[in-house]
Amino acid sequence: MIISPCISICKTDPVTGYCYGCGRSNEEKKIWKDESTTDEWKKNNIKEIQSRLKGWQLDSFKESYKNKINEGISLYKKKI
Repeated sequence: MIISPCISICKTDPVTGYCYGCGRSNEEKKIWKDESTTDEWKKNNIKEIQSRLKGWQLDSFKESYKNKINEGISLYKKKI
């Protein structure tokens, strides 16, 4: 099972249409929720969204997503 890249910072950039937290479009978020979406698509999507993120945003995503995989919770939720 591939863990969703959502890191609980759900705000869409009005210019790019991508989420500030995970870098996904609204359409990609819908595809993630579809039970028929393959793990291969999800793995490729994670690579794609990481290519969209730069600098501190990419670093923050990687750190929080790693924590979510290892501990079951994003860093943002952990701090709340």
